Amino acid sequence: MDADLLVHSTSQVLTLQGGPQRGMQLGQLGLVEDGAVAIGGEQILAVGRTADLRAQFRARREVDAGGNAVLPGFVDPHTHVIWMGDRAGEFELRIAGASYMEILAAGGGILSTVRHTRAATVDELKAAARPRLRRMLAHGTTTAEAKTGYGLETEAELRQLQAILELDQEGPLELVPTFLGAHAIPEEYQAPEQGEPNRSDDYVDRICREMLPRLERWWRERAVGRPRPFVDVFCEVGAFDLSQTRQILEAARDLGFPLKVHADEFESLGGTALAAELGAASADHLVQVTEADIRALGASACVAVALPCTPFGLGHAEQAPAGEILRAGGLLALATDLNPGTAWCESMQFVIALACRALRLTPAQAVAAATINAAAAVGRQDRIGSLEPGKQADLLLLDVPDYRHLGYRFGTNLVRTVIKAGRVVWGGERDSHDTA
Repeated sequence: MDADLLVHSTSQVLTLQGGPQRGMQLGQLGLVEDGAVAIGGEQILAVGRTADLRAQFRARREVDAGGNAVLPGFVDPHTHVIWMGDRAGEFELRIAGASYMEILAAGGGILSTVRHTRAATVDELKAAARPRLRRMLAHGTTTAEAKTGYGLETEAELRQLQAILELDQEGPLELVPTFLGAHAIPEEYQAPEQGEPNRSDDYVDRICREMLPRLERWWRERAVGRPRPFVDVFCEVGAFDLSQTRQILEAARDLGFPLKVHADEFESLGGTALAAELGAASADHLVQVTEADIRALGASACVAVALPCTPFGLGHAEQAPAGEILRAGGLLALATDLNPGTAWCESMQFVIALACRALRLTPAQAVAAATINAAAAVGRQDRIGSLEPGKQADLLLLDVPDYRHLGYRFGTNLVRTVIKAGRVVWGGERDSHDTA
């Protein structure tokens, strides 16, 4: 049989075959020793031992893995990669003792980034995001969710969405769009005087009556044939309460949008159970999730996305209760939460290393949570997240022979080569040659 590319002579191929991994089954790697991957076009043709695949396939090009490990490309299912400006000054304030919510109440935080992002053109948004995307790719992320949410008014949100679509077309990193108009209450809806109520219900009404219907029309006109974007809500004290979150998500669902929820990051409001009830693809953060909500996750297809870089970035010790979620039979994924305020981290490798320490995951569990389960958190588990025949050929060649180095080491890049949709898109091509 003919193949376009054969990656061979690996120490290990981690296939992650069999679909998303629930509960204590997390960490089933499907490891093949002295493995190989045969690729035709953009798809995987076969995975097996090197001797078997070299006998079965005549490849136009070969890549010698040199006895190093190969695994699926990382999927980052929660990022805010489209923004302008930075918040280095706020980091200094937090170190001095100011809380995230205090900074937000003073007009900083998300609202600071909103002011810069609202003023940007689509081309400026893309130019700012490209270096982040390149660093994500270099560290092994081949697919990432990308949220709007720094516009908080219709036209600015749609400019962010346009930037996401155009950057996805540019590639090679594949972007999954999410509309997050409900990221914060805009300044123009904030209380004019301290102690007075804000007009958050008016903004929720605007989201439901204006922004979401406009999004639906815009998407049908601008993104023909593409899956609809997710709609997300930040369900949190100081942002949107549980009733408002339900109102927005139900309006989005009625328009045909799939759902995600920022839930229970600083206080438990019940957003996680709501996500499970409404069939959301994921509930993210979950630092303050209750036992009842964990049980709801375990009984649902909603993926619990842990974001260990966010408490780390805030200097908080408390993390999402990953062990409890797994013992309840939940689906657990990992993500960077890449954003300018609390977690400017572009490396899923660092997320894996941090998850092993802060969430007490094994390296195998962390890798599965960053690949096949992360793919489920963006609804693409049938196409990416594992190395199986028929799936898109997104894979990483490491510079180490044992995948466990991904949890063991941190602060360096262990990815040697990134292959996206069957094509080498980053890294060394040493030990590769054409066979024609």
